[in-house]
Amino acid sequence: MDREPLLAQLRERIVAFAASRYRRDLAEDIAQEVLQLLHAKYAHVTELTELMPLALQIARYKIMAGVRTGQRRGEPTAIPVEDLSLPAAGPNPAELAEKKEQLARLKAALLTLGERCRELMRYKLEGRSFPEIQKLFQVPSINTIYTWDLRCRKQLMEKLGGRWEVER
Repeated sequence: MDREPLLAQLRERIVAFAASRYRRDLAEDIAQEVLQLLHAKYAHVTELTELMPLALQIARYKIMAGVRTGQRRGEPTAIPVEDLSLPAAGPNPAELAEKKEQLARLKAALLTLGERCRELMRYKLEGRSFPEIQKLFQVPSINTIYTWDLRCRKQLMEKLGGRWEVER
């Protein structure tokens, strides 16, 4: 019997076998790989009774290799790209306007504070610690700095209307 019609018939069986046990979209690829292997390494096998079990065994090995590769790559837990919802690249225009308004309010409120409060706030924004600020102001007790800080923050909050955020 001629080998080509035999391989064509065998191909259909391999595709059906692979599709029933593995991903349907890869069944054609597995069948193609099996047929290439049969052609390259098993050209001496010509009987259907020998080719069928051999082809299905090769297909089974190819399927197991595909499953292992997929698990190693994390394919079973992968999320399709279409289902991903990425966050926006940056703030939207409304958020930018709100932040700009808050910053303007804060600057205006800071300008109304006394010189000592403005200096204290500047030092804190520079990241200086309370002992460092104590040395800069040259006061004997750190508790004085704590008290000034509390009073300055209270004054700033009053200037901002009791809230950091703009009321809507």
